[in-house]
Amino acid sequence: MIIEPLLKARPEISGELSRKDTIVLTTRIRFARNLAEHPFPGWAKADQRKEVLSACLPSILGLSQMKSGLSAEVDDLSELEKQILIERHLISRELMEMKGGAGFVISKDQSNVVMINEEDHLRMQVLLPGFHFRKVMNAINVLDSKVEKCLEYAFSPKLGYLTACPTNLGTGMRASAMMHLPALVMSNQMEKVIRAVNQLGIAVRGLFGEGSDASGSIFQISNQTTLGESEAEIIKRLTSVLNTIIEQEFNARETLLETEPTKLFDKIGRAFALLQNSYLITSSETMNHLSLVRLGVDMGMISEEIRSSVDQLFIDCQPGHIQYLADNKIEPNERDIFRAAYLRSRFENLTKPEFIFKK
Repeated sequence: MIIEPLLKARPEISGELSRKDTIVLTTRIRFARNLAEHPFPGWAKADQRKEVLSACLPSILGLSQMKSGLSAEVDDLSELEKQILIERHLISRELMEMKGGAGFVISKDQSNVVMINEEDHLRMQVLLPGFHFRKVMNAINVLDSKVEKCLEYAFSPKLGYLTACPTNLGTGMRASAMMHLPALVMSNQMEKVIRAVNQLGIAVRGLFGEGSDASGSIFQISNQTTLGESEAEIIKRLTSVLNTIIEQEFNARETLLETEPTKLFDKIGRAFALLQNSYLITSSETMNHLSLVRLGVDMGMISEEIRSSVDQLFIDCQPGHIQYLADNKIEPNERDIFRAAYLRSRFENLTKPEFIFKK
């Protein structure tokens, strides 16, 4: 398996969590860039895409951020490998559907990714755990500047960076946060939040982007426009919206604890028990139960020590990862059995939640 080294090297997620980091799982910034004098991937022939790939790969692999990283062509990957990379949010579905001349480079710590010949010649992203736009912005600016020294970008003084889709013109930047919002979901407030932020030019999508469900009460929230604003202005506006959503989530949690504590405790307790004792469980059920257990950790009902394990299980219990862990091709119903056994093994020695009931 080509991506074996990446699977064995867990991404580095460490450091003290701030209050906001319990809500914001990851922060990501993506730049869309194209090479001058080359047709965009959607218009290019296979040999032209391969020419771009051959020009880009050596330059990107030579960067300090990408040394000892993983690089591959999409055509060389199995369907399982493609699925695993998508589940880790490292590679887009669009790249995996490209035929001929599409590839990628992923840094050893999995924080830096460059996709080659997706919708644009280059899709560069930096993704870090927690709510850290400034840190992510600094990192991707460094990556972008180094790549630009090696490759000439398609750029217009009037329109900015030229991109395949007009909505990416200008900065070519998409900034996003992956947010865990279980209390807003439980209190039926998410639809109102989505309508409000859409009016501000902010998009709300599910766990795996456009068209996907918000499994586990996890939402991707990002800017929609890139033309007419600077990178700093986009980040400032998005940060303001995210801070408002974070406070709304905390307020919703406090309200649930004050008005419906028994209902809240029951949901968290049942979720923990099902993960600890189920013999058949789907990926969707798992995500929703893990979401509630993570809420229990956030609210001090479950030991903080299991937070990193729960966060990793969000990934490990996806269909592709379960197939990999099983080390054998298994059918969907067999995956549900294997997933349940895997969860029982991870939860069997964990201390059950402790609830304090108000009289």
